[in-house]
Amino acid sequence: MAMASKGFTLIELMITIAIIAILSAIAYPNYADYVLRGYLVDATNGMASEQAQLEQFYQDNRKYAAGPCGGNTKNFTFTCALTDQEYAITATGQGPVSAFIYTYTYTVGKGLIKATTRLKDGWGSTCDRAWIVKKGQPCA
Repeated sequence: MAMASKGFTLIELMITIAIIAILSAIAYPNYADYVLRGYLVDATNGMASEQAQLEQFYQDNRKYAAGPCGGNTKNFTFTCALTDQEYAITATGQGPVSAFIYTYTYTVGKGLIKATTRLKDGWGSTCDRAWIVKKGQPCA
């Protein structure tokens, strides 16, 4: 009488490992981009908040110069260029998002303009009229 075999053959184990490797190779880059997109929210939310603070300052003082320039976050450093009637807010990435730079500019002649001046390689091209916050996003 033959004994029933217990366990897996080498071929079965190798096929299982190959399937896991293929799934990991597909999933990890997508996961890494998803996490990176989560970090970019610091820039967009921070600049929108600073823009609101500058508008409130303008309502009280009728100028942007000497207005507030918000604090930095873990992932972005914010700088402001303020004149009496115009401003530019720049968010420069640091750490995992060091490849990104976003701007939010208000000029009397053009109004509010969002721009992406630097992106991570492989994410697409820069954009002078929108914030690129997703890999492959077109400049709209």
